[in-house]
Amino acid sequence: MSTLSKAVVTVLGIDCKGIIARVSNVLWQHEVNILDISQTIVDGYFNMIMVVDVTAPDCSFEGLTDSLNALGEELKLQIRIQRSEIFESMHQI
Repeated sequence: MSTLSKAVVTVLGIDCKGIIARVSNVLWQHEVNILDISQTIVDGYFNMIMVVDVTAPDCSFEGLTDSLNALGEELKLQIRIQRSEIFESMHQI
């Protein structure tokens, strides 16, 4: 049994219809499961943070990053994905 590998996806930009659906669809296409999601809209600005399971995607992490970047360009949003180890190591003493 493999150890769960997590990543954090952030999305920021001007709100428009379908952002959650489109980002979720890219993740689904690459066999990435959403573990947790939080989104807010403040004064027309959309902000979303997702924790996702990247244990067994159907592509490399770089391929997943490229797919999310392409969607970000299409929707004029900033979409980033980072491995959770980055955040976890920052908070260890």
